[in-house]
Amino acid sequence: SQAIAANAFTRSGYTFTGWNTKANGSGTSYTDKQSITLTQDITLYAQWFMPTYVDLGLSVKWATCNIGATTPEGYGDYFAWGETEPKTNYSWSTYKYCNGLSSTLTKYNTDSSRGTVDNKTTLDLSDDAARVNWGGNWRMPTRAEQDELRKNCIWTWTTQNGVNGCKVTSKTNGNSIFLPAAGYRGSASVLNGGSYGYYWSSSLYESGPSYAYTLYFGSEIWSSYGRNYGLKVRAVCP
Repeated sequence: SQAIAANAFTRSGYTFTGWNTKANGSGTSYTDKQSITLTQDITLYAQWFMPTYVDLGLSVKWATCNIGATTPEGYGDYFAWGETEPKTNYSWSTYKYCNGLSSTLTKYNTDSSRGTVDNKTTLDLSDDAARVNWGGNWRMPTRAEQDELRKNCIWTWTTQNGVNGCKVTSKTNGNSIFLPAAGYRGSASVLNGGSYGYYWSSSLYESGPSYAYTLYFGSEIWSSYGRNYGLKVRAVCP
């Protein structure tokens, strides 16, 4: 077997989603750097996705799907807070910005008892999963922007194309987005998939810096969650 070479191509305004044996994506799909066994030469075509947004009449526009997904119902990738790639194990022992424990934070910390203090409370764009994966002006929403979405939209639990989640409808202009209830990843397993949604903001929970602010539903509440867990990202743009 051999690994597919990492994608070195770029396409302005698009994000790379993988490889396919057909240019239109109807053939066999392969992931970047996937290990495959060849019995004959094959041609692989890069697959691209252009992120789009919905204007809900708020201060920012909201993406139509999660990072790592190509449809509104797609779960997409899970990210630890401040990390920009999915992984197989979500725990403090694998978290990028600590030395193995929640009390040994190395970045984004306001409390000396939790590690090295830098008083940074908003993710740098280099640690923002939306900006790194989608580029352009895309970024993760702040705590205030998630709260604006919560307060200025009607949240309706529904099933869309077989996927549970919330339809979020603007009270201002009636436009809507769908947020799948994709659960979260703790260690290697997905928990509460189909029942609850957990979406990161870019804002640290200052009173407990091993946590970051999160939009959590089933009940459309705004909460905080341990930075080591794998949650979803729904991006915003100006």
